[in-house]
This record gives sequence, structure tokens and C-alpha cells, in this order.
Amino acid sequence: MKPKDLVVLIGVIGIILMMVVPIPTALLDFLLIINITISLMIILVGMNTQEALQFSIFPALLLVTTLFRLALNVSTARNILAHAEAGAVVETFGNFVAAGNIVVGFIVFLILVIVQFIVITKGSERVAEVAARFTLDAMPGKQMSIDADLNAGMINEQQARERRRKVEREADFYGAMDGASKFVKGDAIAGIIILLINLIGGLIIGISMKGMSFGEAGHTYSILTIGDGLVSQIPALLISTASGIIVTRASSEGTFSNDIVGQLTAYPKLLYIVAGTIAFLGIFTPIHWYTTIPISVILVFAARKMQQNLNRKQVEEEQMVEEQQIEEVRSPESVISLLQVDPIEFEFGYGLIPLADAQQGGDLLDRIILIRRQCALELGIVVPVIRIRDNIQLRPNEYIIKIKGNTVAGGELLLNHYLAMSPGFEDESVTGIETTEPAFGLPALWIDEMTKERAELSGYTVVDPPSVVATHLTEIIKKHAHELLGRQETKTLIDNVREAYPALVDDLIPNVLSIGDVQKVLVKLLREKISVRDLVTILETLADYGPYSKDPDILTEYVRQSLSRQITLQYSSPQDSLRVITVGPGLEKKIADSVQQTDQGSYLAIDPSSSQVIYHKLGEQVSKMVQSGHQPVILASPTIRMYLRQLLERTMQDIPVLSYSELEPSVEIQSMGVVNL
Repeated sequence: MKPKDLVVLIGVIGIILMMVVPIPTALLDFLLIINITISLMIILVGMNTQEALQFSIFPALLLVTTLFRLALNVSTARNILAHAEAGAVVETFGNFVAAGNIVVGFIVFLILVIVQFIVITKGSERVAEVAARFTLDAMPGKQMSIDADLNAGMINEQQARERRRKVEREADFYGAMDGASKFVKGDAIAGIIILLINLIGGLIIGISMKGMSFGEAGHTYSILTIGDGLVSQIPALLISTASGIIVTRASSEGTFSNDIVGQLTAYPKLLYIVAGTIAFLGIFTPIHWYTTIPISVILVFAARKMQQNLNRKQVEEEQMVEEQQIEEVRSPESVISLLQVDPIEFEFGYGLIPLADAQQGGDLLDRIILIRRQCALELGIVVPVIRIRDNIQLRPNEYIIKIKGNTVAGGELLLNHYLAMSPGFEDESVTGIETTEPAFGLPALWIDEMTKERAELSGYTVVDPPSVVATHLTEIIKKHAHELLGRQETKTLIDNVREAYPALVDDLIPNVLSIGDVQKVLVKLLREKISVRDLVTILETLADYGPYSKDPDILTEYVRQSLSRQITLQYSSPQDSLRVITVGPGLEKKIADSVQQTDQGSYLAIDPSSSQVIYHKLGEQVSKMVQSGHQPVILASPTIRMYLRQLLERTMQDIPVLSYSELEPSVEIQSMGVVNL
């Protein structure tokens, strides 16, 4: 235990002992001065803090100081009643305030108690209660604001954690202050009760036990009672004032004194009005002019000096801003910052600003948070922060989506309309502005509020503009997920697995494969829309087959076979069979014969005429399957699956190509057509 910790423990234990152990008057005088010193320190610290959390120990300190003050009250009361004395400090305070008049002393003491109990303590208690309630009510909104700033890229993860911790500490502080303010209230009540006990008990003891006359006993015990009350109530008043200052201060950039001076003198022209009003009172009322005119002159002089300081400060700030702008242009950092490319950007015209403005009811930031969560669950990757900004170069209702600085998609929205997509048959009573649904390219209509109910009754799928944007953005992220996963992002995913499976990661990296090798496999899986969330199974497979091959294409095939259950459930349901387009023997032989082996790996080298024939025949089967209302899936043998995928990469990128080894044995396969040469 450190010495300072031991001192605090001994001090708290000593406070408890003071209530039961008699204390000599010399030591009591010393402790009373210590009490006044601590109260002065507390109020000065409270005035110099910029925000309440800088003095977060105050609620606990309030309890300890209140207990210390009550212990001193008990000790002084014991000495007053037992020996008719309480030390030089108590007697000095009593004689100084009473000034030979006991009635005046009592009235001054009662005024101090009333000021502390009714004005300061009551106000601080109410402010602490309201602050605690509003802080707790505002916590969800503050948390959402932090998430929105994090999602918009304004803060990083570390800053977000610090701000969340600050919100929690504010709630804890004001909740503690709500309860701690009751200590001050109880202390004021205890002070009044102790006053009556000292006075009445002193009179009884002085007359009956010490043989004093009524006047002598009244004078002696009144002086001691007033002195004891003042010695305890003045520190209590200081700490109550500190409590009120702390709970009533909003967050600022300066101390209490700086804020008072800076904010009261921020409008020097108003001081001229105050000076004129004070001068008017001295000239046209019985108030003497020599009382008001000097104050008016001082106010006018102060207003003139403040106006000059404000003008000089404004000029200095303008010059500083100009110098900073010049320095930013000259510095190399101003160019380096332009080289950074955001992974995902969402830009929109000024007409779509209400989508992202929470004050206008926009919830785009909240939807983006949900999109990132959804992609983490479905794809198994952490989607980077999506940068949201308005772009005056776009049309008012236009938006675009960029991946690494390049525009990959866009669309237009009508904020006061709804997007209605036909169920397959047209209803002539549903009219609107023809358009195309941006995410899937389906024909749709923009309809108004009055047509919405009719369209829903007719079977149309009706969505609002924010949902249109969220759906489009989600599909774009899924489509380009493989572009968002680099080596750094892969390392983050692997480090997350390392926490639970350290042996697996240490066995694989870097002894068998590098992070770049793992990243290539994950990218190939994401390119074919295979989730990498089951990263443990993926790494286990790579650890098994990595020693035999470093070819990412071959390793990807092994991983796909390990994810057979996931792939099967992705393209089929337990209640229905898997409908596929089967690759015939002739086509399989053609592809197998066209594979070329090199030192860098294998690739498909097929002549253009054969490629066109394959595209044509596959296109016919895909069209038939789409017309029958089923998702096209191509099924091939494991040996040619990846080469067929390479062949269809550009023309039929969205059509999945599976192999027999990637499907569970229990799934029922129904062939809807065969492609052969």
C-alpha cells in the first residue's frame, strides 16, 4: 500500500474516532482550521475545472467532508457542554460575529443557515436531480451520435471508445451527485439541531451543574454556540457553493473565472447602456451623483477598452487564418492528404440532403450502421467506413457510389415519392413516373402518397427512398466485397481468430502460408459471393493443404469443398431440390483439354469460336431457367469447375458455378438442362 493511500485510510478512521474519543482543544483548533482549508481548496478547484468529470471524485469527497464536519461538531459540542469551552477558533468566531450583541450573532448565524439550506443546497439538489435524469435520457442519442461520427469517418475506433466512456462517466457522476447532494441538505439540518442542543443543553448544565447564573450561562454558551455554528457552517457554505458551481456548469473551454470574464464582457456596447442607466439614477433621483457617476465613468472606460481589444483580436484572428491557409497550401502534407482514397464513398446531390440530415428526419447514418452489421454477418468481413458527402456537381436528386475513388453505381431518387415494383402484371390504375430499380435493374414506378395504398393492394412492392438507397448500397458492397479485403483487413480478421484459436493461426502463418496467400483465397471466395465468416474452417483447410500447394486457385477449391454445407444451404432449401444446369461430357472434355500448365500455375486457353458456342448454349439454358422462375446454377465436375468459372467471369459473373464435391450428399439435384458440345 502506498503512503498516500495509508494517509487517506488513517484519516477516514480518525474521523470516526473523533465522534467517540474526546479531543484536546489545541488539536480541535488545528482540525477546525484544516476543515476551513479543505473547503477553500474544494471551491477553488470547482471554479477552475472546465467540466464536471475533471472533478469526478467530488461526490465521494462531499461525503467525507460532511462526515468530517459532523465529527468536529460532535467534538466541539462535547467540549462546550462538558467544559464550557471549545478552543480559540470557536470563541474567536463567536465574539467576532456577535460583536458584543448575542441577538445579532444569532440572527447572522440563522441567515447563513437559511442561505445554505434554502437557496444553495435546494438549488444544487434540484440541478443535480435534473442533470442526472437528462443525462440518462440522452445516453442513447449520444451513443447513436458517436456511432454516426464513427461511420462517417470523423473519428476512429479509439476516439469512439473514449467518447462512449465519457458518456458513461457523465451518467455515473450526475447520478452520484443526485445522491450526494442529500449529504449537504442533511448537514444543514444537523447544524440547526446541534445549535439548539448546544444552547439549551449548555443553559441547563451551566445553571444546574456549574452554578452559573442565567445571564452568565446564556452569554457563555451563546458565544460558544454561535462560534461553533459559524466554524461548521462557513465551510459547509463553501462546499455547497462548490457543489452548485460544478453541477450547473456546462462543458466549456475555460475555467469558471475565465468564462465569467469572457462571456460577461463579450458585448461591450451593452456596457454603455448600463452606464447611462446608472448615471440617470444619480442625476434624476435622490441618489447622490457622486455615488453613481464614478461607476458610470468606469463602465464607459471599460467598454471602450474591451471594444478595442475585440477589434484587435478579430484582426489577429483574420491574419492567423490567412497565414494558416497559406501554410497549408505550401506544406507537403496538403498534397499528401489528397492521395488518400476512401474505400467506399456515397455522394449525393443537394436535393437528397434530408436523407442524411437527422434534424430533417433522415436516418441514412443509422441505416449504414445496420448495413455494416448485415454485411459482417452475411460476408464475414468488416466493411470499411463509408464516407458520406454531398456533391454540388451532381443533379439535385442524383447519387453515386464509389469504390476506391471510382464510380461503380448510381441512381436518382424522388424524396416525396415511393418506388413501386410490379408483381408481374400491370395495374393500369397504378400510375407514376417510370424508372428502373437501381439495385436489381427491375422496371418500376415512382408513385405519390395517394397512389401508395392502391399499389400495395394490387400486389406491388412499395419501398421508400431511404430503403432504396440502403438496398442498392448493400448490393454494391456484396458485389465488390472482394475489392475491399486487402492484406491489412485480412490480418485484422486473422488476429480476431487468433484470440480463440492461437494454435491454428500460429501453425498456419507464417510457416505454411503468408497473410497475402490467405487474402488471395478469401478474395476468390468473396468474388463468387461465398461468405468467409467461418474463417476457422477456412484456415483449418489451408493448414491441411497449404504444405502441398501454394496455388490460390487450387487452395480455393479445397476450401469450397470444406464449406460444402454452407454452399449447399446458400443455393437450396431443405424443402426443395436444387435445380441446376449440368455441364455435359463433351464440354467438360473440351475445357479439360484446353487447360495449360505453367510455372506460375494453370490457366484456360480456349479458342474464341469455341468460347462463343459455349456462351450461346449456356445463355439459352440460363434464359429458360430464368423464365421458369428459378435461379440459374451451373453444376460441373470438380476438375473443371474453376476453369469454367474463369471462362464465364466476364459474361455471366452473377451465375454461380458449383461442383459435385461442394454439395452435401443429402441434397436432391434436379437437372433443368444440359450444355454440351
